[in-house]
Amino acid sequence: MRITPPRSFIARMSGHANGTRYIFVTGGVVSSLGKGIAAASLGALLEARGLSVSVIKLDPYLNVDAGTMSPFQHGEVYVTRDGAETDLDLGHYERFLKTRTSRLSNFTTGQIYNNVINKERRGDYLGGTVQVIPHITDEIKRCILEGGEGADICLVEIGGTVGDIESLPFLEAIRQFAVEFGHDRVLFMHLTLVPYIPSSQEMKTKPTQHSVKELRSIGIQPDILVCRTDRSLPENERRKIALFTNVHDRSVIAAQDVDDIYKMPSLLQRQHLDDLVITHFGMEAPEADLSNWAALVDARIGQDATVRVAMVGKYVDLADAYKSVNEALSHAGLHTATRVDIDYVDSESVARDPERALSDVDAILVPGGFGERGIEGKIAAARFARTHGVPYFGICLGMQVACIDYARDVAGLTGAHSTEFAPDAVDPVIALVTEWMDAGGMRQIRDENADLGGTMRLGEQRCIVAADTLAHRCYGADEIHERHRHRYEFNNHYRDRLAEAGLTFSGYSADDDLVEIVEISDHPWFLGCQFHPEFTSTPRAGHPLFMGFIAAARAYSEARAD
Repeated sequence: MRITPPRSFIARMSGHANGTRYIFVTGGVVSSLGKGIAAASLGALLEARGLSVSVIKLDPYLNVDAGTMSPFQHGEVYVTRDGAETDLDLGHYERFLKTRTSRLSNFTTGQIYNNVINKERRGDYLGGTVQVIPHITDEIKRCILEGGEGADICLVEIGGTVGDIESLPFLEAIRQFAVEFGHDRVLFMHLTLVPYIPSSQEMKTKPTQHSVKELRSIGIQPDILVCRTDRSLPENERRKIALFTNVHDRSVIAAQDVDDIYKMPSLLQRQHLDDLVITHFGMEAPEADLSNWAALVDARIGQDATVRVAMVGKYVDLADAYKSVNEALSHAGLHTATRVDIDYVDSESVARDPERALSDVDAILVPGGFGERGIEGKIAAARFARTHGVPYFGICLGMQVACIDYARDVAGLTGAHSTEFAPDAVDPVIALVTEWMDAGGMRQIRDENADLGGTMRLGEQRCIVAADTLAHRCYGADEIHERHRHRYEFNNHYRDRLAEAGLTFSGYSADDDLVEIVEISDHPWFLGCQFHPEFTSTPRAGHPLFMGFIAAARAYSEARAD
């Protein structure tokens, strides 16, 4: 009797099993080593060699909706074009790569389990026992295949560190993936820490050795090691790491700390990381042209002025909470030859003493956020900028507080507020958005009883920009596309009242129903936008609003100096 072996998962998914090669990026020793930057830099190198690249981030937490997580625990929530709320590493990918991410670029353990449980409830498993292996691991592999489809190379970053119980299903899934797909189409890159001990004046390779040992114990042998260090990696240490980890010494790459993250692609290229990948996959590709990255580094050197920007927020103790905003300001500095120093100002301190908190800065930026804490400080920051002629940029909530201030102080609506913070406000100039048109032209309707994540207006949408306005001068276009992430909007019942008081409404949604941009025409530079322009800023192109804002800050600084 002939026994037919069961078909592998990859064989069953033959419709997705195209010519894509897969690079799995894991991390060990400690978290926050920079897997995202390393993966994005490698992706940039491969793109520079003419290859198409897709990227996926697998996160081990159980949350299904990243948008409901605290910034103190998760950092920034990044939003893709198609409206997915994702990990901040996707922002790194989009800033480094030409590739745009999507909802297929980020999966959490919670989403994976949720998919499997929904399938089980529908009867997809025909009453069979549902287990971590094969059902959870098969679902992980399915998501990887779907996210990587059509690209020459798919980079898959595994969140967490090797040895964590939370990431074990992901690690088991990629082990299976390599077996079923074939190792000629799969490469494992492992990022570890090589610490320097000042007291002994030694670099220690044991953490890396143990991390790789842990990885090998679950059946994964890394092909490339990327060693994070704060100084150059001596050749003898490189050789020692190679011998103890069963990795060739040329495949031990030193990721030394750099003062500018945009130096990382060149640093990795000098160690032939891209050549290792190309050789492993048996591919042919021209040499990488990194002249655009060199230009960025040179632009940093050529910055001939400095401005101080006060970022007034709630999460100022955690820089990752505003990662994309920080980067967008940096990009604007590159394109205006201006060094941007950011003062992180707690909005509660502004409420207590605006003059003391803001008097010495060249510009004020109020980013997005949720919750009542610190809201009066943000309103005070908008008022300070408006009354003192300081360049002001309000993003999302930053636009809303500017409208509240204007309504209270200029239009005479002393009870103006947002229903997010004051449900019974006398004048709710900001209120819950209940209806809008999405990017696909479908009308979306929400109410207070919807799932928390479902009440959001998300993703890239079209905005019409009015002529002869600051916004139009910045963009140089009548129509733009920007990404949204918010639950509350300007209340149109107050549009005429505030317009009569002098507030300019310079941008509207495509159906002319939602206010997208406001500005003050008799102010040197005062603009608020409901969308999040930081998500579309890149180092190579910058963003029109951020560049206009920093140029205004520079002009204000120079005028003060005179």
